[in-house]
Amino acid sequence: MTQRKRPASAPEEGRAPRPVEICAALATGGLLTFMLFSNSTMAAYTTPLFSSLVAHGVGTVAAAVALVLIGVFWRPGASSKGGRAPLWAYLGGVSGALTVMLTSMTANSPLALTGTLALGLVGQVVLALVFDRFGVMGLRRMPTRNDLMSLGLIVAGTLLIIFSRG
Repeated sequence: MTQRKRPASAPEEGRAPRPVEICAALATGGLLTFMLFSNSTMAAYTTPLFSSLVAHGVGTVAAAVALVLIGVFWRPGASSKGGRAPLWAYLGGVSGALTVMLTSMTANSPLALTGTLALGLVGQVVLALVFDRFGVMGLRRMPTRNDLMSLGLIVAGTLLIIFSRG
């Protein structure tokens, strides 16, 4: 069994996360909640497909503006690996579109925003553990007992959120 070479973007083994990385991850969670709220509101007035189209259209404009700003301020060689991304890396757009449509539908169901996000978290953690286990992102890491206990607590919390309404 050969160990694959770790890509430059893979996390460094044995290093604790920096505070800025923790803050960025927390901010991502807040942005995800805001995105889900915005998209599900749009879907309630239109359709999940239209909501996804609007979200990705606005995202394209925002990315274009960011690219222009980066082009003005970015120094070549600062963080880019160069070359071409593998073809499968472009599938993020497909999963993003499906995520917007599915979460827009479920957030407007009895699951509501909290249940949708809680179940989404379970899905993210399960897939992340699978990816870590098989080295999908270049870093192979066996799930520990603590990882599995944490997943169990997340599932238990999710079930409490969904079934304790009343």
